[in-house]
Amino acid sequence: MTPFLIYVAVFVVSFYLVTKLQGAGIRDYTSLKTVTFGDESAVRPNRIAGVISIATIFLIWGIFTGSVLVPKPLHAPAAFEGTAEFTYTAQTADGATDDALVRVVVHPREATVEKPEVPAGDGFAKNDAAVVAQWRTVLIPWDKNDETSRKEGTKIIAINGQPIGPGDTVDFDFGSVTLSDKGTPNFEPSRGLQMESLYLPAPETVWNRTVKIFKEGFRNFTIWEHLGFSLYRVVFGFILGAVVGIPLGYAMGLSNWFRGWFDPIVEFMRPVPPLALIPLVIIWAGIGEAGKIILLFLAALWIMAIAARSGVSGVNISKVHAAYSLGARKWQIMRHVIIPNSLPEIFTGARVAMGVCWGTVVAAELVAAEQGAGMMIMTASKFQNTDIVIMGIVLIGVIGFGIDMMMRWAERHLVPWKGKS
Repeated sequence: MTPFLIYVAVFVVSFYLVTKLQGAGIRDYTSLKTVTFGDESAVRPNRIAGVISIATIFLIWGIFTGSVLVPKPLHAPAAFEGTAEFTYTAQTADGATDDALVRVVVHPREATVEKPEVPAGDGFAKNDAAVVAQWRTVLIPWDKNDETSRKEGTKIIAINGQPIGPGDTVDFDFGSVTLSDKGTPNFEPSRGLQMESLYLPAPETVWNRTVKIFKEGFRNFTIWEHLGFSLYRVVFGFILGAVVGIPLGYAMGLSNWFRGWFDPIVEFMRPVPPLALIPLVIIWAGIGEAGKIILLFLAALWIMAIAARSGVSGVNISKVHAAYSLGARKWQIMRHVIIPNSLPEIFTGARVAMGVCWGTVVAAELVAAEQGAGMMIMTASKFQNTDIVIMGIVLIGVIGFGIDMMMRWAERHLVPWKGKS
């Protein structure tokens, strides 16, 4: 919740400052009088907002992972590391009490630390020592070295002088101690607000692993081969889906019979996630390359069919009537009116379908794949290599964003009439 609140706060402050500063530079009377609200062609990405947005994400990432790229004063409170001490009060069956010290060394997860030595003490309750990794807990076998034990009726009644019973917790600055149902103290060091590297490594950790994999490869293949296989599968599956889906969408948009015949199938399959089709595709096509292509083909097919159908249905009827009045035939109307006016919808559908295919390729490469970004992500997740997982996600996102930008560029040049009547 805290990172989200920080992100919202940066958004609000940036919006106020940037819009005020940019608005102060407008002095043209015509610009002040131009109505742009609701005009899609007048809405353009604010580059400053984009830069601040990306910088904020990386800043929050660094703040909550203790990154060296972020000044230490900005770091969120880290998990406790060092030596923690607390005392427990043991009471025997006849009411005698004694205090003992517990010393716990809290160390980073990847480090190996020996248990500290502590003097035993003079009473029947002897001092104890333990080691525990950050973000972990440790049970303190307090009566293991004492002169009396729980079997004889001895129990812990207080921690640092605070009364405690089974299920109760005593908090300290460095952590907390909870007494289990069997009367054993369970020490949990303070977790702070930073994320454990196992779940979210720092940006520089991901970068270093990325550089290493670019140099050495991953599982006997270079990173370019992994990305190339994923790109090949996505593009091939998308092209097959477009080749079948676009004509199907045109037929559904132009013919009552085709619309009635295929509409139930398309509308039934459209909400079915491609991941749900994996078992069926494996049964039908096996675990080879064909099954992966078929899954991506099905992911793109219904989107392209609906986009083409929507594009045909959205053609302004007045343009069709004008073409008929000028003596145009059906194929001429199809070529010069319907196809050009449906292309904007098809391009939009293609961008959506490509995004869905990129999202599906991870699942497609989950089954018996030796190459691919998805295989790399799934293999790394099994060994808890979160830095490789994040690297794969970033690479897939960058490539997908690049493809989307290329499709936008092609749309601007091939369909310059989009948004114009």
